[in-house]
Amino acid sequence: MLIRTHYAFDPQRFLAPREGTEAGYAAFLGSVLGDDEGHIFVADGGNGVVGYVYTALEPLSWKELRGPAGFIHDIVVAEAARRGGVATALLDAAIGWLRERGAPRVILWTAARNEAAQALFAKRFGFRETMLEMTLEL
Repeated sequence: MLIRTHYAFDPQRFLAPREGTEAGYAAFLGSVLGDDEGHIFVADGGNGVVGYVYTALEPLSWKELRGPAGFIHDIVVAEAARRGGVATALLDAAIGWLRERGAPRVILWTAARNEAAQALFAKRFGFRETMLEMTLEL
């Protein structure tokens, strides 16, 4: 769902959902399990998973010109479970986990066209814009 959503936002920038994509992404997320520096929280809607958030502690990055930080890499909630507090609960859990581990700040990226997520991040949690990704196709 995350791959399909991002691809719909910008098919030139994001991976296309094709055969093997879901398995590849699942393998990537599986590699995070058991990592002391990262964590995945899952929301169970009673009849199965309705969302998840993947967060990690990131070290100082000269490439990004930033100090150590917590990073929310992915958050996704099934369409039918949106507007019910699932994303808020997942973000609360991720931010709490990062805070407990001493992260001085939390950073995340969001698709430029994902205005609903941006509103949640800014209005509910107080995230502020700091960078803007720009892409040139060659």
